[in-house]
Amino acid sequence: MIDITRTIAAGAFVLAILAPGVSRAQDYAAIVAAPDRSEADRQTDQRRQPEKMLAFAGVKTGMKVLDMEANAGYSTELLARAVGSTGVVYAQDTQGIIDRFVKDKFDNRAKSPAMKNVVHVIRDFDDPIPPEAVNLDIITFFFAYHDVTYMQVDRAKMNAKMFAALKPGGYLIIADHSAKPGEGTTVANTLHRIEEATLKQEIEAAGFKLVAEGDFLRHPEDPRDAKVFRPAVPVDEFVLKYQKPM
Repeated sequence: MIDITRTIAAGAFVLAILAPGVSRAQDYAAIVAAPDRSEADRQTDQRRQPEKMLAFAGVKTGMKVLDMEANAGYSTELLARAVGSTGVVYAQDTQGIIDRFVKDKFDNRAKSPAMKNVVHVIRDFDDPIPPEAVNLDIITFFFAYHDVTYMQVDRAKMNAKMFAALKPGGYLIIADHSAKPGEGTTVANTLHRIEEATLKQEIEAAGFKLVAEGDFLRHPEDPRDAKVFRPAVPVDEFVLKYQKPM
């Protein structure tokens, strides 16, 4: 009986390795510790906690992921390493953000072998999903939803597009800098923060269901009254996991 069990287990392992499109858990610590990652990214790791973020998101080998407002691609590259060569990451940015802020930073990062499975998507937030990006496993929106609130963007339309692009049971992982209760989006363009309750209300209006909240970037000592850039104390940030119902 023991030999049969071992044989079955070994066969299942081989099938899992060979079967195309099968999603498997990753060693997130090894991804973050990869020797070919840049020193600048390692510095960013100290405040972004990427190992915990990847684990919270549940990114696996072979998944299809959309990274909203990818910017210079810090998170995009981590996601690309996590989904591996059998997965794909769509990295969305608008042309305006590229022209004003990103410049050639993403293109320079894209030269890395780790970015071979990344598709750079230049599309407006109102319609951010390329036609081929269907039945996505995960959408990430890291520290940028607040930016969209002071742009000429129909956020309800954007959120509906994200909802439609996910497969049933797929996840939206969204993180942002926390504003004080009652501030809503009023400090988004000044302090680059958004009230958590406001963001939740907008996302849930699209049909998403909140399934988990991460506390690994919480900092209750933050008075939430200053800009998030070069803060005197660590910035309080919320991390939310939403699911598209089955």
